[in-house]
Amino acid sequence: MRIVGGKHAGRDLTSPKDFRVRPTAEHVRAGIMGMVGEFKDARVLDLFAGTGALGLEAISRGAKAADFVETRPSSLHALKANIGLLRMSDRTRVFKRDALPYAENLPANSYDIAFVDPPYESKMLDRVIARWLAVPFARILVAEHASTHVLPKGSQTQSFDETVVTIYRAVRPTTAL
Repeated sequence: MRIVGGKHAGRDLTSPKDFRVRPTAEHVRAGIMGMVGEFKDARVLDLFAGTGALGLEAISRGAKAADFVETRPSSLHALKANIGLLRMSDRTRVFKRDALPYAENLPANSYDIAFVDPPYESKMLDRVIARWLAVPFARILVAEHASTHVLPKGSQTQSFDETVVTIYRAVRPTTAL
């Protein structure tokens, strides 16, 4: 596994030997980054971060900073190793916390881009999306999920074999003239 694009393209990432960890495949990450578009100076949140590949990829492509939320010890070890390998400790924060309460307590507009990639078929994804729909804590929410997991309609969806990426974009309030 490696960074696909940007300043750190081609750099290898470490992954835990834990079979329960499913890092986002390189072709899916490349697709996600293309779907999101611009990362310049973005504040990024990587929920259920695992190896941190999504947030680190975003920084490689111009994001200002990324916060990672993860609880699994093997994933935290790999995440911290990847941050060190890429020398990104000054642009990252790691929270050893449960991603659901973390997301449920975020105020609106806390981040520019949030990635959410819990275990496939988990209802945790539904809860994070429900929270985001009620309180859009990021301008863009990127949900990675199994093709069999039905979600509320997003602004953009793309399939990658058994993986689907659904993107939600916050509606900007209109101003009266």
